[in-house]
Amino acid sequence: MASDQTAIALTIAGSDSSGGAGIQADLKTFSALGVYGASAITALTAQNTRGVDEVMAVPPEFVLAQMRAVASDLKVGAIKIGMLATSDIIEAVVEGLDGFPSVPVVLDPVMVATSGDPLLDTDAIDQLRTKLVPRADIITPNLREAAVFLGEPDESRERWMAGRAERLLALGADAVLLTGGESDAETALDVFVDERGVQRIEAPRVDTKNTHGTGCTLSSAIAAELAKGASLDRAVKMAKLYVTAAIMAADEIAVGEGAGPVHHFHALWPKP
Repeated sequence: MASDQTAIALTIAGSDSSGGAGIQADLKTFSALGVYGASAITALTAQNTRGVDEVMAVPPEFVLAQMRAVASDLKVGAIKIGMLATSDIIEAVVEGLDGFPSVPVVLDPVMVATSGDPLLDTDAIDQLRTKLVPRADIITPNLREAAVFLGEPDESRERWMAGRAERLLALGADAVLLTGGESDAETALDVFVDERGVQRIEAPRVDTKNTHGTGCTLSSAIAAELAKGASLDRAVKMAKLYVTAAIMAADEIAVGEGAGPVHHFHALWPKP
């Protein structure tokens, strides 16, 4: 990226009315990391820190219109894709990506909210796997999403993670970051796999219930670093550091009565 060019990232995802995940988390992450954020909203959710009450999908043609409007005017350096809700929206996003040739894509295959509420129609999973995964530079599934993608049992044992990440890579993305926050590992372990092999990316586990939006935040942090010109390997490691710090600072803010958000602006807000 040229020194006089503003780094821009685009998020294509759903809206979280409580502000902790989705589009809101993505834009906060972009801003915290010095990147200008643009958005194409795929769904509206009525949710808070306790769960999701309702979901309303945006018409696919309007999702495509948002993407085309951004593509026609902004020089986007990276794209993060999150909640897509329906198979028709997936089709629209696949078409919209044609307007962003050579722009790196980070795909966070959002299927289920932290609360357990479904965020993707079951008939759309195969389209996500076959049409968007091969277009992605990196996918960032958690353990549950990985199991759905591969048609395997949900498995939290650390020793299974590398093999599962390698099987995910075979679906066609250039790289996989399998997030293991729910694994039995002693650390907060993620497994990164690309053509060069497997890397373990670890951080200390943090004792907090306030982890709402961690997956969205991690994937958007990777996109932000890519938009600034980082290599994929460096973007993943920088994003892990940012998310870990945001989780460690989560209890500094009091938001809601359930699982609150991570602290996206931990480095910028005054300490309590």
